[in-house]
Amino acid sequence: MAGARFRAGPALTALTLPAGPLTGPLTGLLGGSFNPAHGGHRRISLFARAALGLDEVWWLVSPGNVLKPAAGMAPLAARLASAQAMSRNAPIRATAIEQELGTRFTVDTLRAIRRRFPRRRFVWIMGADNLAQFQRWKDWRGIAREMPIAVIARPGYDAAALASPAMAWLRRWRQRPGQFVSGARRSAPALTILRFDPDDRSASAIRAADPEWASRIPVARLRDAVTHRPIGRGKS
Repeated sequence: MAGARFRAGPALTALTLPAGPLTGPLTGLLGGSFNPAHGGHRRISLFARAALGLDEVWWLVSPGNVLKPAAGMAPLAARLASAQAMSRNAPIRATAIEQELGTRFTVDTLRAIRRRFPRRRFVWIMGADNLAQFQRWKDWRGIAREMPIAVIARPGYDAAALASPAMAWLRRWRQRPGQFVSGARRSAPALTILRFDPDDRSASAIRAADPEWASRIPVARLRDAVTHRPIGRGKS
């Protein structure tokens, strides 16, 4: 909902980092098609950063989503460019690193990112709509064991998410106020649910209102915000 304000609540203090040797940057990972990126993505990311004490958030702009039809998917360069424009002047970096890694499934992507950035600590961020069908993802328990998970409430999906088979398995690791998640693999599995005022903006609504949005996105001299490699204009 445009103009809605965040509601501070117990989840905002659920994950606080203790003093200790685990001092690498704490990075939230938010994956998606970003077809296109919009203000809801930005708002969710900034909320999660504040709630979890993250140093920054990386938007993993997927070359393709195996659970979504390819029809209507804009070229990767246009989607990445829209994500970089939407994340401007925020502690958010939009990246197409999944294309470079050559991974297709989230579990493989997360493992490859951890190997590539061994000094960083990561938290996987997803919406309640994804938790509702998380059991359909390849090796979803492996994802949960790879890094802590933060789930952001989403209108219309919360009941299904809480009743999902994945939640039945994850419930034992749900964090309580006062607990912390370091972002290190040894702290996973760990789950926290973040609740805030709903935001009803969606990429599908933007595409319906403006089917040609991607043709107007400038992609010249586009570089990945994490790998700093140039991104071509191809459709993949």
